[in-house]
Amino acid sequence: MAASALSTEGPGEARRSRRTALGRSTGRRAAPADGLEEAIEDLARQPAASCLLSDFDGTLAPIVDDAASARALPGAVESLHHLAHRLGTVAVVSGRPVEFLSRALDVGHGRSPLAVYGLYGAEHLAADGTVHRTAADAANQELLALAAEELRAELPAHVTVEPKGVSCVVHWRTAPRLAAVALEHARAAAERHGLDLRPGKMAAELAAPGAVDKGDVVRALAGQAEATCFIGDDVGDIPAFHALHELARTHGSRTWRLAVLGPESPDELLAHADATLAGPPATSAFLTRLVESLDSIH
Repeated sequence: MAASALSTEGPGEARRSRRTALGRSTGRRAAPADGLEEAIEDLARQPAASCLLSDFDGTLAPIVDDAASARALPGAVESLHHLAHRLGTVAVVSGRPVEFLSRALDVGHGRSPLAVYGLYGAEHLAADGTVHRTAADAANQELLALAAEELRAELPAHVTVEPKGVSCVVHWRTAPRLAAVALEHARAAAERHGLDLRPGKMAAELAAPGAVDKGDVVRALAGQAEATCFIGDDVGDIPAFHALHELARTHGSRTWRLAVLGPESPDELLAHADATLAGPPATSAFLTRLVESLDSIH
């Protein structure tokens, strides 16, 4: 979606036209502080009617070669739990399984009402610890399992195939020289079985057509919010950015799409961002600043 379209549609879009320039004019450089301050002001104006949503990898946690060792920056986790007590909705929405996210974010134990959505929204960890899952139908589960089996047999040992139940992910971060081969096989498997292919950072994900995505989570959580912010860094976050644009256009909601920069930042994500953050440390600093703003005025 072109930048010009964002500046001409719906209520509140004149304000968006001014805001989008803050994060986009210089490509991969972080937005000026006043742009991020405006996002903080919007969220803090009516805290109970505000919604803050964030991705995990590359946003709260630095990207690492061993996915199992990824850790969110401690300051970011502390701020999220604090904000979960202050804002109407605070959630982490990730492609990771809820089981991993619950440990990484230290949720549960009554610490805070921080919500956790895994597998792009196909899993939701409820406040009572129950995990609710939106499973692929039986036919698609069989196709995904078969695709995973085929890919494991076809691909070199250094390329990892990760079945997730509702999807199947091919990773080549530890073997970047095999990127073309891995992507070619993933694309062929998707075409062979009628599956969607979702590109990612050093990865490609096969999913059933029409599978839940982060945009669905945004629409479910932020539909009635006065102000919503989504923070993300990868292609999987683009549906969330699109959903926020829809909310701004149709409901006049104040929305902020913050792209977290890194060496692999997809251009399409940056093209739809209202402002940018220079990596997970900047995300943590933004969350801290939001905490401070709320503490100072409420």
